[in-house]
Amino acid sequence: MKTYPTTLNDCILIHPDVYEDTRGKFLESFNSKAYLNFLPENTFFVQDNLSYSSKNVLRGLHFQRENPQGKLVSVSHGSVLDVVVDLRKSSSTFCKWYKVELNAENHMQLWIPPGFAHGFLALSDRVHFQYKCTEYYDPSSEQTIIWNDPEIAIDWPEEREFILSTKDAAGLKVQDL
Repeated sequence: MKTYPTTLNDCILIHPDVYEDTRGKFLESFNSKAYLNFLPENTFFVQDNLSYSSKNVLRGLHFQRENPQGKLVSVSHGSVLDVVVDLRKSSSTFCKWYKVELNAENHMQLWIPPGFAHGFLALSDRVHFQYKCTEYYDPSSEQTIIWNDPEIAIDWPEEREFILSTKDAAGLKVQDL
């Protein structure tokens, strides 16, 4: 596997080894020994999630104030524009964002450390988005930053009508956290 630094501190893009032949493809989506070579020491995943979305669904930008989650995210069907924002006030990349296309063809994964907001936009008609979490989901601690916060100024694709949940459409601005 290959790992690549991103423009955000501690956030890592991962390309697993993919083996392809006439039967199809195979890859290890996670191997504790291999991944712990570059993930922070004592990283332990406690929950796996799978999300299904239609084209133009925008989910996020979600984070947990208490018990922040580290996430290892990938796409097994379709394509997304994955976006993360560093919310760690002590970080030199605080309030900076990073985006990458994750899809079933490029097999890329993204390690999102605890303390980041995360969201994605479904680019294909159907998306199967999966992620491992280092902390359990805590609805009482979850918060959402509005996708178009002018202070963060994420460069989303133009000419789309995003499909948002009520919660995501009413997200907070970073200045209100």
